[in-house]
Amino acid sequence: MGVSTAQFLRKGFEPQHVLATLCFLVLLVTQSFAETNYWISTIASIFLGIAVMSSVHHAEVIAHKIGEGLGTLVLALCVTIIEVGLIISLMAQAGSDAAVLARDTVFAAVMIITNGMVALCLILGGLKYREQEFQVQGSKSLFVVLITLATLVFILPNYTITTAGPTYSTAQMVFIAVICVLLYMLFIFFQTHTHKGYFEPTADESGLDRPQEIHEISVTDAWLSFISLCVSLVAVIGLAKIISPLIEQGINSIGAPKSTVGLLIAVIVLLPETWAAISAARANRLQTSLNLALGSGIASIALTIPVVIAFSLYAGREISLGLDPKNMVFLAMTFLVGILTLGTGKSTLLQGAVHAVILLTYFAMSFIP
Repeated sequence: MGVSTAQFLRKGFEPQHVLATLCFLVLLVTQSFAETNYWISTIASIFLGIAVMSSVHHAEVIAHKIGEGLGTLVLALCVTIIEVGLIISLMAQAGSDAAVLARDTVFAAVMIITNGMVALCLILGGLKYREQEFQVQGSKSLFVVLITLATLVFILPNYTITTAGPTYSTAQMVFIAVICVLLYMLFIFFQTHTHKGYFEPTADESGLDRPQEIHEISVTDAWLSFISLCVSLVAVIGLAKIISPLIEQGINSIGAPKSTVGLLIAVIVLLPETWAAISAARANRLQTSLNLALGSGIASIALTIPVVIAFSLYAGREISLGLDPKNMVFLAMTFLVGILTLGTGKSTLLQGAVHAVILLTYFAMSFIP
C-alpha cells in the first residue's frame, strides 16, 4: 500500500461509504423480485463487483490505520469472509454439485494465488526493477504453512479408509477443522508477535520513509470504514446468491465442467486482493505482495474449510475434499516450483513467467478437461 494508494484512500473516502450503502440498497431491491431474470442478474453482477472493491477499499483504510503488518491480515480476512459467504450461499441452494463446490473454490483460489497473483507481482516487478528482494524466512514460513494445510485438506482425504472416496468421516472432519484453525492462530501469532521482522519489507525496498501515511486516517474514519466494510460484505454475499443461476447458465451454455463454478467464484473474490498485491510489487515492496498473496491462501484454507465443515455437519450435507489426480499434479507442481522460486530471496521476470504458465495450463485444463 504505497503513497498513491494512501492518496486514493483520502480522496475517495466519502464516495466509498456511499457506494457501500448503494450496493446494500441494490441487494434489498433485487431480493424483492419474486423471480430472477437476466436483467436483474446483470445489475446484481455489476454491483457485486462494486461491493467487492468497496469492501477491500475499506479494509485498506483500516490497514493504513493499524499498520502494514496487521493490514495485510485484515485484507486476507476480508477476502476469506467474502469467499465463505459465497460458498455457503451457493451450497445452500445447489444440488448434487454442492459436495465439491467448497473444494473446487478453495483449490482454485490456492492456484490463482500461488501462480496468478505471485506471477503478476514477479512479472510486473521484474519489468520495472529487473530483480527484487524479499525476506526468505518470511516467504518460507508462509509457504510451509500453505503446503501443510493444502495437503491435509486436498490430498489426505484420498488415502483415508474410514470412508469411501475423497471424503473424511465426521470425526476426521472435526479434527481437520480444529487443526486448521489452531495452525492458523499459531501462524498469526508468529507473524504479528514473535517474528514480525520476517514479514517486513527488506531494507533495499523503496518507499519505506512514509510512516506518516499510516496515521493520516482518524479513529472515527477507521470505525466508519469498519461499518461500511460489514455492509459491503453483506451485499457481496447476497448479490452472489442472486447471480448464481446466471453463473450456472453460463457454465452450461459453453459446455464447461461444473467444477468451473468454483473457479469463477475464486476469480471474483481474488480480483481486489490481486490489485493490492500488484500495487505493492510495482512500488518495489515485494514482501508485502507475498504477505498479501500467500496470507490469503492460508486464510482461504484454514478458515473457509472449517466453516464449510461446520455447515455441512449442521445441514447434514456430504462434502468431498480430495482432489482428482490431475489437480493433485497441478498442486504438486505449484509447490515444487514455489519452493524454488521463494527460496532464494530474489525474484526475476522469468520466475513469474513460469508460474503464469502453470496457471494458464490449469485454466485450460479446467475448461477443456
